[in-house]
Amino acid sequence: MAAFKSAVLCTVLALIFCFTSWKFSILGIKGALLLAGRGLFFLGLLTWLGTSLYPRLKSFLRTNIPAPTECQRDNEEEKLKQELAWREQQERHNAKSSSYQELVLRPRQEALLRQKEERFYRMTGETWKLSPGYSVGEGETELHIQEDTNETPNQRAIKRRKLPVRTSRAPEPVHICPEKRVIVLPDEPSDDTEGVVKVALRCPSGRTVYRRFLKSHSSFVLLDFLLKTGYHPTIYTLCTSYPRRPLLTGAELSLEDVGIVRDTVLNIEEKDPSTT
Repeated sequence: MAAFKSAVLCTVLALIFCFTSWKFSILGIKGALLLAGRGLFFLGLLTWLGTSLYPRLKSFLRTNIPAPTECQRDNEEEKLKQELAWREQQERHNAKSSSYQELVLRPRQEALLRQKEERFYRMTGETWKLSPGYSVGEGETELHIQEDTNETPNQRAIKRRKLPVRTSRAPEPVHICPEKRVIVLPDEPSDDTEGVVKVALRCPSGRTVYRRFLKSHSSFVLLDFLLKTGYHPTIYTLCTSYPRRPLLTGAELSLEDVGIVRDTVLNIEEKDPSTT
């Protein structure tokens, strides 16, 4: 193909040379045709020599080069070895992954599923489904003694059957709620009554509550008045203004006995937890 291209190119050049020589009279027409014929002859001769001698020259030059089949054979062997090594490595990885799935992942998934089932049955109240159960007749005691031939099959089945034992539960004690004590304060006397005192309770919220009592009233009426105000005596206590100290009360002590002989202001304070 290359020789054909070169021949065509030379022919075109010869024609151009002939045309220019005739046009500018460098050579005559006969001289130009003779020169072109010689050029074509030499070109054909070179083409024939190239096509006939090129394969021999090529085979001669390639005798010292190693055959490509050996290199290809070595490359194929290396590729085969690499493929075998890759397959062995892949098989080892597959074996490791399968063993990990069997020994680790599957037990973990089964335990998680079991926990979900237990939680579901506990929520639905069907915990009996979690027990393995037993087949019909399991646990019945077999009688190896000779049975009476006069007994009916029902009587023999009753003897072999393991009936549940009835347990008698003790009656639960009846819890009687204590009656609530109704707080009733004595009638409030008028201002002109003899022995009347006015007691003011100063609350922690800032408000002040007033009420009149008689000096002869028990000191417990102050505790009832405190409870009526909204402060329980177990948490709060009554304290005098000056000197600041808790007010002593008792069932046998009257208001006069605890020191309330005139109009008095008492402070409601929270009890100290360390002293109660």
